[in-house]
Amino acid sequence: TRYIGDWSSDVCSSDLVYAGPIVPHRHGLLAMNAPTEALASCLCGAVRLHAALPTKWVAHCHCTRCQRAHGAPLVTWAGFEAAQVAVDDAGGALRWHVAAEGGSRGFCGTCGSPMLFKSARWPGELHVARALFTTPLDRAPQAHVFFDTHVPWLDCADELPRHAAGD
Repeated sequence: TRYIGDWSSDVCSSDLVYAGPIVPHRHGLLAMNAPTEALASCLCGAVRLHAALPTKWVAHCHCTRCQRAHGAPLVTWAGFEAAQVAVDDAGGALRWHVAAEGGSRGFCGTCGSPMLFKSARWPGELHVARALFTTPLDRAPQAHVFFDTHVPWLDCADELPRHAAGD
């Protein structure tokens, strides 16, 4: 059984909705009644995202910049064409950090949630942190990227392909 939560950041059992059976899909498991849009938000809800599906890809990034920016051993990103993502930021909370090395990271200036990444390396794409989505995406993670810089203390026991930085 697969359930999806509502838009709120605090989901309890009464907020869950049955989304139909899960079926195998070439991009991972997928609900039979797959949505055409996915919703995401920061911790406090000040920045919300509406993303038109399909995603371009979903992957676990192990680069040291993601590790430091998120304070985590990896970040799972969902890649979209930038035009597919609408940002609802009525209060102007979305802030951008532009790295000297290239790339920009979007975060909520109210609660601090790291949310977005864009770079000239992937022109026209916007990467959204997978954990922010409150509704299903169209695919499961497909690979580990920048795996050459993964932390040794996290066991990645899945069978996903592992790609180094130069791949």
